[in-house]
Amino acid sequence: MTRSQPTANIHSFESLATLDGKGIRYGIFFVGCPLRCAYCHNPDTWSGEGQRFTVDELAKKAVRYKPYFGKDGGVTLSGGEVLVQSAFVAAFEKKMKKEGIGVALDTSGAVPLTDEVKAALGGAETVILDLKFWDDEHYRKYCKGGIKNVLDTLDYCEKKRVPVWIRTVVVPGINDTEECMDRYADVVRGYDCIERYQLLAFHTMGFSKYEKLGIENPLAGTPAMDRARLDELEKYLDERRKK
Repeated sequence: MTRSQPTANIHSFESLATLDGKGIRYGIFFVGCPLRCAYCHNPDTWSGEGQRFTVDELAKKAVRYKPYFGKDGGVTLSGGEVLVQSAFVAAFEKKMKKEGIGVALDTSGAVPLTDEVKAALGGAETVILDLKFWDDEHYRKYCKGGIKNVLDTLDYCEKKRVPVWIRTVVVPGINDTEECMDRYADVVRGYDCIERYQLLAFHTMGFSKYEKLGIENPLAGTPAMDRARLDELEKYLDERRKK
């Protein structure tokens, strides 16, 4: 008797992406997320509704792009929160490994560190981990979540030597100061698994989605992050982490 495969709900795809991992990537966006970040630009991924795929069906779509990946490229799984469907992710990673394709996970780290989540993290070539804030107070205020699962995820990647990219969205008036960068630097100090730390600029391109979905936008009226200021903060953070 053939054992049934896990299935997953998929929101959308991005062909030949270049920002979410090394080289050229095939981006797959999962639905569902336990957080409600004030600055989320994909509120349309929050619900569990989407197109349903088996592991083989999704692998077939991804393998088509293998000729474009080159030596460094691969597949990036994002969301929503990809680790909400961690059993599927772990099975998909094994399938991709047989095809010679690496998988990066773009995660908020918000899901508790179950055995299924550990398997998914351990099977990734890179984990792109969001560090939204530096403490529980700010996580609760702006994300309706906490920092513990994030740190547990980072600790597990350190233990298993899974390469990590840290990412932080910088929002005007919320976390756009050197003092905030000091706190972020303190959180990540001492982790050898962290390969890079990227700051991302808050933008307003997702505002129309809130209107379309009839969802209150907590940051309506907030301007996009100034790129020059972001560069200043990223330089400051880089120098701060070297100390």
